Amino acid sequence: MIEFRKDLFRDERDDNLNEIGKPTQRQDMVGHVTGRSPFYDDHAFEGLLHLRCLRSPHHHARLRSIEVRDAERSPGVHRVILAKDVPHNLNTLLSLMGFGLDDEPLISGGKVSYKGEPVAAVVAESERAAYDAIAKIRVSWEVLPHVLDVEDALKPGAVTVNDTYPGNTFTYHDKYDHQKLRFGDVEAAFRQADRVIEGRYQMSPIEQAPTETCGAIAAQENNGRFVCYTSTQALFFSLGTAAKLLNVPSNRLHFIGGTVGGGFGGKVDSLHEPMAILGCMLTGRPVKYMFDRAEEMQVGAPRGAERWYLKDAVGRDGRILGRQLTGYFDAGAYTRLSSYAIHKSTGHLPGPYTIPNVKSDVYCVFTNRTPSTAMRGFGITGVDFAIESHMDVVAHEIGMNPIEFRILNAYRDGDMKAHRRVAKNTALIECCQVVSEKANWPIRDDFRRMASSEGGGVGEAGRVPNYTATDQNGLVDTRNRGIKRRPGDPERPFSMPGTIPPRAEPARQPTPAPTYAGGGPLPGFAPTPGTGVRSEPRPSYAPSTTYSPQPVAPAASVASTQPTPASSAPPTPNRTGPNRFSSSVSGLRRR
Repeated sequence: MIEFRKDLFRDERDDNLNEIGKPTQRQDMVGHVTGRSPFYDDHAFEGLLHLRCLRSPHHHARLRSIEVRDAERSPGVHRVILAKDVPHNLNTLLSLMGFGLDDEPLISGGKVSYKGEPVAAVVAESERAAYDAIAKIRVSWEVLPHVLDVEDALKPGAVTVNDTYPGNTFTYHDKYDHQKLRFGDVEAAFRQADRVIEGRYQMSPIEQAPTETCGAIAAQENNGRFVCYTSTQALFFSLGTAAKLLNVPSNRLHFIGGTVGGGFGGKVDSLHEPMAILGCMLTGRPVKYMFDRAEEMQVGAPRGAERWYLKDAVGRDGRILGRQLTGYFDAGAYTRLSSYAIHKSTGHLPGPYTIPNVKSDVYCVFTNRTPSTAMRGFGITGVDFAIESHMDVVAHEIGMNPIEFRILNAYRDGDMKAHRRVAKNTALIECCQVVSEKANWPIRDDFRRMASSEGGGVGEAGRVPNYTATDQNGLVDTRNRGIKRRPGDPERPFSMPGTIPPRAEPARQPTPAPTYAGGGPLPGFAPTPGTGVRSEPRPSYAPSTTYSPQPVAPAASVASTQPTPASSAPPTPNRTGPNRFSSSVSGLRRR
C-alpha cells in the first residue's frame, strides 16, 4: 500500500511544524528582481588594475625558458608575475583538512600538466593592455607525451602526469592507491548465478557554466589587511587557500562574499582570489581578476569524467546475488576535490539494494586534463547513473519489469548494507510504487503490497528476508534467523547467497530449441539431454503484460548461460562489444 511513511522521522517530526504547502518569501527575491543584489563585480575602486594570465597551449610540456622583458615594457603594464613570485607555490584544498598532499602550483614554473595551465600573469591598467602584454611574452616549450584516458594512465609505462603521485592515482593515507569495498563472496555468487550480466558506463566532464564567471577583486585596507570581494561558494576554504599560497596569516585577509551568480560547485576550490591578492600585494593597487567565458569553459574546474564497469550475478527469481563494480574518476592533472568524490561514491555503493555479495574498487586517476572539482552531487550522480542504467539493462536482459525488479531488490528496514550498517527509514519501495502510478507503468498486485517497513509486506515477508543473508562480519547466516512471516504466509525454505531459490514449476511440454540464421540451436537454449526441454533460464516472476522488452538480436551479444568457473586471477571488466542501449552505455555482454 502506498502511504506517507510518517515513521521515517518519528523521532524528529512535529506535526505542528509542517511548512509543506505554505507560501514563503525568499530573502533575496526583492534584490534579484530589482537588480539591487550585490555581486562582487559591483564594487568600484579608484585606480583598479586588471590581471590576465598566459596559459599553456599544450597538454603536457616543460618550460625551457620564458622571456618577459618586452611585456614589462608594454604600455599600461604594472607587473608581470611568474612562479618565483608566489611565496608558497603548491596547494590543494583538501590539505587544509590534513587530507592529501599539495600538488598544484598557482603559476607553473617548470612543467605544465594540462592545456590552459597558467605560466605567467600580467597586471595592467586595462584588460586590453594586459592582453597586449601577454602577446609579447616568449616561451620556449619542450612538448611531452600526454595521456587523456583514465585507463591509459594506469597502464605500465604510462606518462607520469602528477609528480606528487608518480603512479597516476591518488594515494589514500600514504598507502592505498584506491578505495575498495568487500562484502560476502562475489566469486561464489558468479559461479552459482543463473545469469551474469555486465555493462560499461561513461560520464563525460561537465562544465558548470555559471552566468557569472569566476572572479575576485582585491584591495589593501588602511590597516594593512587585504580585503577580497569574491564570487566563491566557500569563503573559509578560499581564505585558507589564499593564506597558504601567499604565506600570510589568515587574519591579514578579509574575505567578503555576496550574491553568487551561479556556482554549482565550481566556485568551491577557486584560485582566482590568491591571484588577485598577489597582484595587489606586488603593485599596491586594487586588482580585479575575472575569467572571460572562454577561460571559464577551458580552465574552470568541471565535474570530472567517470567510467564504471558493473557485473551482476542474478538468480532465476530476479534477485541480485552479487555485484562487482570498478570505477575510475578522472581527476585531471591535480587533486582538487576528486579524491573526496571517491569517498562519497564508495560510501554510496552498491546502490539502494540489498545485495549479499559486493566487491568494488574505485580509483582517482590523474590525466592531462583540466583539474576537476565539485558539481551538483559529484561522487554520487555518476555512479547513480551507472547503477540505475545497469538495473534497466539487467531487467531488460532477464525479461522483468524494471520497476518490479527494483522493488524486489530494494532495501527493507533491517537489511544489512554492504558497509555493515543496518538500513533504516527506507522508502525506495514506496517511491517505486508512486512512480508506477504517476508514470502509468502498471506493476502487479504482489509488488503493490510490498513495503519497506519491517515485515516487508503481506506475502512478501515469507519470500524475501528483511535482512541480508550475511552477518556483520560478512559470513553466511546458516541458521536462517530474522526471516519474519505474517500469519497465513506459506512456509518457504530460504536459500543462502548465490543459490537458486527452490520453486515449484508446472511440467512443460518438450519444446524444440529455437534456431538462428547461422543454423543450429540458439546459444544458451540447447535442449536438456534426455528431455527435449530447452534449458532456458527465466525469472520466477514472468514479465508483466504491460512490459514488452524488445527482442535481443541473437548475434554475438548472446553467449552461454552456464556459470563460469572461478579463476584465481582478478576479474577483468569487459571493455569491448556493441553499443546496444545508448550513447552512454557500451560494451555490454552476457554470459
